[in-house]
Amino acid sequence: QEFNMIKRDEVFKIGVFNKPHGIKGELSFTFTDDIFDRVDCEYLICLLDGIFVPFFIEEYRFRSDTTALVKLERVDTSEQARKFTNVEVYYPKKYVEEDDSDDIPTWKYFVGFQVLDINHGNLGEIVNVDESTMNVLFAIEQEDGEEILLPAHEEFILKIEKKKRVITVAVPEGLLD
Repeated sequence: QEFNMIKRDEVFKIGVFNKPHGIKGELSFTFTDDIFDRVDCEYLICLLDGIFVPFFIEEYRFRSDTTALVKLERVDTSEQARKFTNVEVYYPKKYVEEDDSDDIPTWKYFVGFQVLDINHGNLGEIVNVDESTMNVLFAIEQEDGEEILLPAHEEFILKIEKKKRVITVAVPEGLLD
């Protein structure tokens, strides 16, 4: 299978490899999106030295709803696996079906999405989702590095574009001040 250079806009981040697990080259993987389990694509893309490199998945198993153990092809020792410590893991966008259905697996799914407000324009990128309170909050990092918290209310959300990873919102006046 021939791979052309994978470009930044063809992939989206789904997590990070932590450290080797055991001696057979398995990696502990913390993910924000379990798409690799839902979609039929046999590889993950790792960002190694600034280059997106695909690695085929031999097998994986879930440890929790945010961590899995992943065995990559040709990574067979903990030595080889150590090179993947803290490596960011991406997924090819072309495998995300253009389903504009509104079924969203979890709020965490939106980490990495841009938030566009119909009145205020681009608010920034969702960097975290706080589900510890009654109201789920999106932590949005703005261009200037400031962070704003926005309640994740379904009635604020006008449109979700999964492929572009953009959500369009109508934030009530006064909420952003």
